[in-house]
Amino acid sequence: MSARIEVFKSHLSTYDRLNTPFYDELVATARAICAPGKGILAADESVGSCDKRFKPIGLENNEENRRRYRALMIGAKGMEQYISGVIFHEETLGQKFEDGRTFPEVCKAMGVVPGIKTDKGPVPAGCGAPGEEATQGLDDYEKRAKQYYAQGARFCKWRNIYKIQNGTVSEYLIHHNAETLAKYAQLSQRQGLVPIVEPEVMIDGTHDIATCQAVSQRVWAEVVRALHKHGVLFEAMLLKPNMVVHGADSGLKASPVEVARATITTLSRTLPAAVPGVFFLSGGLSEGTASANLNAMNACTDLPKPWALRFSYARALQSSALKAWAGKEANLDVARQVFLHRAKMNSDACLGRYNENDDSKGAQESLYVKGHTY
Repeated sequence: MSARIEVFKSHLSTYDRLNTPFYDELVATARAICAPGKGILAADESVGSCDKRFKPIGLENNEENRRRYRALMIGAKGMEQYISGVIFHEETLGQKFEDGRTFPEVCKAMGVVPGIKTDKGPVPAGCGAPGEEATQGLDDYEKRAKQYYAQGARFCKWRNIYKIQNGTVSEYLIHHNAETLAKYAQLSQRQGLVPIVEPEVMIDGTHDIATCQAVSQRVWAEVVRALHKHGVLFEAMLLKPNMVVHGADSGLKASPVEVARATITTLSRTLPAAVPGVFFLSGGLSEGTASANLNAMNACTDLPKPWALRFSYARALQSSALKAWAGKEANLDVARQVFLHRAKMNSDACLGRYNENDDSKGAQESLYVKGHTY
């Protein structure tokens, strides 16, 4: 009988937690990024995305101007009061500040954690609904992750996208993307990088907020299932989801309180309390709306929210500063002050203290770009 039991046990799934020599460091890094009143600057735009940002200000998209663009923000004195981590693009991780230090070295000196975007962008999913996309980059991933760690990165980010069509997302894409995100997270933790898992249900579409909530819940639940299966350490990872909102083409707009309640409710149904922090993407929301929605989440007191609720914004942190800078050195100081203002507004939102009366007049300008890619 005992022999039969042993055979039976050998066929059971164990779902073991990942064993990594970086465990203590990973947990400490994740907690540091979740510091009160601070969030993440997503400065990981691809070369193509930078082209879209630079064209309106007449700036040539070359390596030096991309370096100057990142230096604008990294060099803003006092940034560390509001920013706990910076996500860099692979190119930027090795670039240097004006004083000869690498960007990760500058960040570390300020107590800001350097990070890296590790996915290689979207490709056609090959199955599922028409137009759906998966994300590539798992080939030789551990080798790359090890190199990023050697260059100073201590966390990383991988984005998978889900576009709502006819009120839903294909089950094929939900399963495929969840497995990809979980494998990325597992391999990252093995190499000492805290993974930011980013399952983005995109704002594109005519759907309403209830549809966004239903799809987000299905997507996030499947991602968590896959993370469990791959033994990912929840206390050593972060989630970067969308906010639950109406589709950009729906003609509808939810209040910050409606967005907050729908988003927190969806998270509470899917995300383990062991995850230390949720860092929202702005997803094309205006700077002011992104801040107001985050503020409403942190001001909410009657829904369960065991995680730190923070920001990981790109456009919603940088757009006004980029316009103020316009690629001109003479505008650098003013642009840095604009960036710091935006960072402070989001810092206040992390504490539930954001006041739109303190914000700039242009904060409500839409940043939505249909089918946006990074």
